[in-house]
Amino acid sequence: MGHKKTPRSDKSGPPFPTKEEILAFIEESPTKVGRREVARAFHIRGKDRYRLKDLFRELAREGKISSRADDKRDRKGALPPVLVIEIYDVDLDGDLLARPTVWRREEEPPAILLEPDPRMRPAPGPGDRILARLSRRDDGAYEARTIRRLDKAPRSILGIFRRGPAGNRLEPTDKRARKDYAVPEAASLGAADGELVLAESMPEPRGRHFGLKPVKIVERIGDAVAAGALSLIAIHEQGLPHVFSDAALAAAEDAGPVELGRREDLRQVPLVTIDGADARDFDDAVFAEPLGTAEKGEGWHLIVAIADVAHYVQPGSALDRAAYERGNSTYFPDRVVPMLPEKLSNGWCSLVPDEERPCMAVHLWINAEGNLKRWKFVRGLMRSASRLTYEQVQDARDGRGDVKTSALLETVIVPLYGAFQALAAARDKRGTLDLDLPERRIILGPEGDVTGIGLRERLDSHRLIEEFMITANVAAASELERLRRPCMYRVHDRPDPVKLEALSEVLESFDLRLAKGQVIKPRTLTSILKQVAGHEDSHLVSELILRSQAQAQYSPENIGHFGLALTKYAHFTSPIRRYADLLVHRALIAGLNLGAGALPEDAAATFGDAGDHISSCERRSAVAERDATDRFTALFLSERVGETAQGRIAGATKAGLFVELEETGADGFIPMSTLPDDYYDHDITHHCLTGRRWGRQYQLGEKIVVRIREANPVTGGVILQILEEEDDTENDGGGNNRADGKSGDWHPLGRTGRQATGRRTTARRTAKSKSRKAKKSTKARGKRRK
Repeated sequence: MGHKKTPRSDKSGPPFPTKEEILAFIEESPTKVGRREVARAFHIRGKDRYRLKDLFRELAREGKISSRADDKRDRKGALPPVLVIEIYDVDLDGDLLARPTVWRREEEPPAILLEPDPRMRPAPGPGDRILARLSRRDDGAYEARTIRRLDKAPRSILGIFRRGPAGNRLEPTDKRARKDYAVPEAASLGAADGELVLAESMPEPRGRHFGLKPVKIVERIGDAVAAGALSLIAIHEQGLPHVFSDAALAAAEDAGPVELGRREDLRQVPLVTIDGADARDFDDAVFAEPLGTAEKGEGWHLIVAIADVAHYVQPGSALDRAAYERGNSTYFPDRVVPMLPEKLSNGWCSLVPDEERPCMAVHLWINAEGNLKRWKFVRGLMRSASRLTYEQVQDARDGRGDVKTSALLETVIVPLYGAFQALAAARDKRGTLDLDLPERRIILGPEGDVTGIGLRERLDSHRLIEEFMITANVAAASELERLRRPCMYRVHDRPDPVKLEALSEVLESFDLRLAKGQVIKPRTLTSILKQVAGHEDSHLVSELILRSQAQAQYSPENIGHFGLALTKYAHFTSPIRRYADLLVHRALIAGLNLGAGALPEDAAATFGDAGDHISSCERRSAVAERDATDRFTALFLSERVGETAQGRIAGATKAGLFVELEETGADGFIPMSTLPDDYYDHDITHHCLTGRRWGRQYQLGEKIVVRIREANPVTGGVILQILEEEDDTENDGGGNNRADGKSGDWHPLGRTGRQATGRRTTARRTAKSKSRKAKKSTKARGKRRK
């Protein structure tokens, strides 16, 4: 290409590519490019892969490529020149608005405007898929020219049906939709006003190009604000596959018990499952026993047994295709969208007590310090001794056992905690990143209504299972490396240096030092968390550190797991609900010759695409779960509109403030337009809004008092207004505290005159402070003259 090439460490290979060559390769590629594609194109192997990784980081810091760790790279902010797009709306000027049909990033895709094409009859409209050629405008948006129209299935639209004097309408639940749809009476299916319905696009009358697009109702779901409908909205919006094919259901129905055969007999081992009280499937069981005497401290022998999903879900089968399409199970407050049919997930692949179940098990031997010394994977047949909950196990450990746990205390529970203490010590010595952030829990009544919102309690029994699972996962990755078999690693990249630099600047305001340029390790960040533990700003610091982290993902390329401080890690422990674990099971079965259900020999070639797919499915499920939780929370708060609540600023943006309510953990939004009168600047580095005129500052993590103005269960939106304490020192005695002299004792959205946190940062206080300093300076000058 005419560029000087950098010599490479591997003398037998071609020269290492330059930045210019890599950027040219990315620019010329019709699709997004990752390190894997660059390494393949330039024949980069061995240690040179680390050089390539560093080069990608450098290009990201320079702003020449995207810095996102969870996506393949492209020119920063760029879409490929040819792309399949979907028209989703028409703006006020009649221009067609489109978006990519596939978009796996968290942020919104750039705007795409489809230029009119007089050759297309009928003209395209919302729901049409177009193969288009894109060109980027100066404002970052794209213009698209049609290459060809693609076939499309009838577009489904979930929305609220409204009857009115001007005709029937459908209000979409999709937050991105800007317009309603018209519903002809003949196509209304008799829906009632306010009912949640599923609709499909209808062909428009010939020659009609104005007004609302017509749709027909194809399914009446029911009350839009009923708890049962809220998860359905999230399922539809995220496009979660939730209906199994007849072939997959038939295969699940045909499943049955297995014979011992060549399997290891674990039926006499007192393996127990420990899960949440509301769990319906039990895919892991644990056991521990000391090696030698406790006084000698010779270590522990552990067994982690996992449901043998690979026995029932064979590669290429209908069940396998369904599981791959879903990627994982998705959990909502009132239901689960499972990766496998219920006949398997709650039946033959669930380790229910006192019933024989096939399993994949790993024997683990750790020393007294909790370090993993050796392991052995087997295919077994087990019988769970008991189904226990986290609370039961913890109560038994704390001396409050019930009939069931008291019988298991000395033989089962005490050894489990002994092994856990050793593993926890090893974890502390290793120096992991411990971000113990609270998680919301929706509490439902017998009729499915929301009776409360709480925070999930985190007990030592939770940590016990977590440490056992982590150890088994490390063993799985290590065994596959030993066998030289393909492995679907769970990887977590190091934090982006740009984000760390921004984090360092913010931490300095808390007198916390994160030295610039140092190699950041998980223990570095954990030490900062320990410094602020119990402090009022600990929540803020935890959030800032969380935001600086890369996103974990699945990949056949091992870059380690930063957060856990592990060099190799693969998910092995939940094949019922994660397809990545099923791939790891199959690879182990193949490498150890453990029978049917092994990974096909040619599967390694598709591991890269599989990793991208299941990582995308995981993000999709996370968004759906969060959206559903927001909707259930909004339903709970809809009966508390007008009440006040304590909150903490969880985010500052140009549009306003995100607030987390302390009692419920609910997320609400304060629009910028409703903040006390001022022009606010958004400081993205320090996560705050600062008023230019009065100096009010709203900082991430600060406590505020808010009033609940609106809670919409359909969209999950909660709108808040900020309440500020009245400041008598700034009131002129006549009920005015505004510079313009207008009455301001009670602002429509709350009292004005003091910053929400109570910190005195207004311009008037600043002026008073300067005045006092000036007086002191004048006196000092007078003394010097004397």
